[in-house]
Amino acid sequence: VQLQASGGGLVQAGGSLRLSCKASIRTSGRTFRNYAVTWFRQTPGKAREFVATTGRPYGHTSDYSDSVKGRFAISRDNAKDTVYLQMDSLKPEDTAVYYCAASSSVILSNLSSERGYNYWGQGTLVTVSS
Repeated sequence: VQLQASGGGLVQAGGSLRLSCKASIRTSGRTFRNYAVTWFRQTPGKAREFVATTGRPYGHTSDYSDSVKGRFAISRDNAKDTVYLQMDSLKPEDTAVYYCAASSSVILSNLSSERGYNYWGQGTLVTVSS
């Protein structure tokens, strides 16, 4: 599985951006809908932090970190093998490199943890100016 994250850029506080995570799946018998996809972000000198997840496939709902709840929305288009992160009301503290990650076998307790994912995109930089 290869993940390509895109959509980052420079935006003023209060603005919006939409990130995309496009998956290329070459594992026989696997389709995109089998994968949980999660966004993390990282700033220099800090650990990578959970942002939002689609949840596990088949019945589990999306979830968000408290810092973005109500401002960000995660969605997926299985026909396009793509997950989106719509980011509204952006704040300077949202500035970070955003990474998408995927797993077909993440357990519920690891949904918001890096250790739950074995496939990672390359990251896309989001800069929010004040």
